[in-house]
Amino acid sequence: MSSTRVLLLGVLLDGPLHGYEVRRHLEIMGTHHWANVAYGSIYHGLAKMADEGLLERVEEGRGGKTVYAITEAGRSEFNRLLLSNWWEIKPIVDPFQVALTFMDRLSPAELTSALEARAAQLRFSVEMVRRAMGGKQAYGAPPHIDECLRLNVLQLQAQLTWVEEAVEKVRNGELP
Repeated sequence: MSSTRVLLLGVLLDGPLHGYEVRRHLEIMGTHHWANVAYGSIYHGLAKMADEGLLERVEEGRGGKTVYAITEAGRSEFNRLLLSNWWEIKPIVDPFQVALTFMDRLSPAELTSALEARAAQLRFSVEMVRRAMGGKQAYGAPPHIDECLRLNVLQLQAQLTWVEEAVEKVRNGELP
C-alpha cells in the first residue's frame, strides 16, 4: 500500500479532491502502466488515511462524494515515504519470475508457446506505452511523467530481450 499511499497523498498536495478526481489524476499520469494501483483501492485508501489523520474530510456530499484534503501529518508521511522510495531498493515481486522457477515443469512446446505469447504481449505493451508518452501533458500531466513511462518501456524491452533469447535456448535444448 505504500506506493498507493505516496500516489494518493501526492495527488492531494495540489488541493482537495474527491475519489473520482484522484483516480482521474492517476490515470492521466499513466500509473496503470507502472504503479499497479487497483482503482478500487483508491476509495479504501482515502478513507483509511482520513481515519489515520493523514487526510481530512473537508466536504461530504459534493455530488454524493467525499472530498479529501491532505493534513500536515499527511504531508510529513508523504515526504517520509517519498524519500524512502528514492533511497531504498526494494525487490520487485513479479509473478513471471515465479513462473520461471518452474519452467522445467512445462514441455518444450508449452514453454516455447508461452514465451512466444509473452513476447507478443510485451511488444504490444511497449508500443502502447510509447504511444502514451508525450500525450499525457495534453491532459495536465507534468512532463516528468514521461520518465515513468520511459522507464516502463525500458523494463518491458529488457524482459522482451530475455524472452526472445530464452525462446532460442528452449529451441536449442539449452533450457530448461
